[in-house]
Amino acid sequence: MSTPHLHILAFAAHPDDVELAASGTLIKHIQLGYACGIVDLTRGELGTRGNANSRDAEAIESSKIMGLAVRENLDLGDGLFEINETTLMAVVTQIRKHKPSIVLANAESDRHPDHGRASALVSRACFLAGLPKIITGNLPAHRPKAVYHYIQDRFLRPDLIVDISDVFEQKMNAIMAFKTQFYDPNSAEPETPISSKEFLSFLSARSIEFGRTIGTQYGEGFTTERTLGINSLIELL
Repeated sequence: MSTPHLHILAFAAHPDDVELAASGTLIKHIQLGYACGIVDLTRGELGTRGNANSRDAEAIESSKIMGLAVRENLDLGDGLFEINETTLMAVVTQIRKHKPSIVLANAESDRHPDHGRASALVSRACFLAGLPKIITGNLPAHRPKAVYHYIQDRFLRPDLIVDISDVFEQKMNAIMAFKTQFYDPNSAEPETPISSKEFLSFLSARSIEFGRTIGTQYGEGFTTERTLGINSLIELL
């Protein structure tokens, strides 16, 4: 994949994190003509089902369904990555390479400990990426204008909700590209909290809940790091 300037760059602790919580938002913006991409921090190699290679292939298929301009994997170590100079610089480099206006990151707090840690890692890297004295080859400093955190397994009260009603089916197709991870009645792999048919119902119900809040059929929720500002109240109509 090429590396254009991205309007939105989503980071994920694991392949499929973005698909589950924010792929509708990416798909919608791609359809509006904005370039979007994903950077996975790990290959999800510690997951109960599938393996690193199968998840690599699934991520490629999901990316095609979404229409991403870019998808990369930093392979920082599933379950084991920490916030240190090495991981911070890896994320800073991606931010400077792709120059996103908006960054999406994991939930600030969630059931899986990697999610909150990835959230803090990406948030800190977004700030550091704007410091000119931090050198990353010939890549100039760049700080995204906004960082939003998608809501994952645990419910968090959203600060903003994106209407994904028109792209919900495509979102579910992107999720189901990860066929080793989610419901498959023919799979012989062990059951996990996300492999049941009920989990897919939960995803739909969560999207319906967010959509209902804003008067639409389906939505995706995000939390913000700072208060949002607008030029006029009319923009909110």
